[in-house]
Amino acid sequence: MNERSKAAATSTAAVDTSLVQGVLQQVARRVVGQEYMVERLLISLLTGGHVLLEGVPGLAKTLTVRTLAETIHTTFHRIQFTPDLLPADVLGTQVFDQSRGSFTVKKGPIFANIVLADEINRAPAKVQAALLEAMQEKQVTLGGETFFLEEPFLVLATQNPIEQEGTYPLPEAQIDRFMLKLRVGYPSREEEKEIMRRMASGEPIAVQAVATPKAILEARRHIAEMYMDERIVDYIVDIVLATRAPAEAGMKDLAPLIEFGASPRATIALAQASRAHAFLRGRAYVTPDDVKAIAPDVLRHRVLTTYEAEAEEVTSDDIIKKILATVEAP
Repeated sequence: MNERSKAAATSTAAVDTSLVQGVLQQVARRVVGQEYMVERLLISLLTGGHVLLEGVPGLAKTLTVRTLAETIHTTFHRIQFTPDLLPADVLGTQVFDQSRGSFTVKKGPIFANIVLADEINRAPAKVQAALLEAMQEKQVTLGGETFFLEEPFLVLATQNPIEQEGTYPLPEAQIDRFMLKLRVGYPSREEEKEIMRRMASGEPIAVQAVATPKAILEARRHIAEMYMDERIVDYIVDIVLATRAPAEAGMKDLAPLIEFGASPRATIALAQASRAHAFLRGRAYVTPDDVKAIAPDVLRHRVLTTYEAEAEEVTSDDIIKKILATVEAP
């Protein structure tokens, strides 16, 4: 390990890793199983990337996000997206104060550290666009005045993959604003039994706030400084380039199946998420396994398939799996 990596290891070791363990323990008190989802949400929290959670109703998506927010001494707002929602309902608006004879700004629920956008695909395009612009720019303009969103700022959005009537699917260009897209599955048999046991009493399960925004921002800074070997950097770039030009990467059979590959935003997100994944494993450096573990979540919504792929029932996950198996790891 060279001097740079040693310095990074020392820097990362200085972070109180009990922060992560404390959050995990508190979330596990209320949420049974779903380790994959919880870990990915922690990765988003430690990198500042937004998350889109996709899964059928009843899989504890909303509960997990709410519980995660409760473990942090910070502000949390939940927005239930509906077809009649307006951008002002999310961002805020100007209200006329009769006593003063002037307009004052009333901030919307977007002004919170953690925002849960529940069933985001039920809101019309103009509301989705307003939310996603705030996510990207980390600021909101109301009445000609710009307000910056306080860090840490994180949007965790959920959407239902079934029951598409009355929904407004997110455009692919806007989905790219999300760092991760998670597919949430059903619990195992044993987990289902444990859910029944915990919920039998009907009493709410309390959790404690064990982290602070300051501690999270400090962890983010150390994760950003974490050592990443040049070969890992090349590996990440090779994976992303393979989604754009699979034939050049030796996968000619994938070329007719990919409409558009991942954007440069995917390269940045994959590097950040890989560092956070290594951090959760207690390491001060990134390995190819970190990249492979997080790549499907970073890329699945950024690799757009063709009609030919749909006809052959090939998904973006299948394409990413083939790319990861083909691109040589260092």
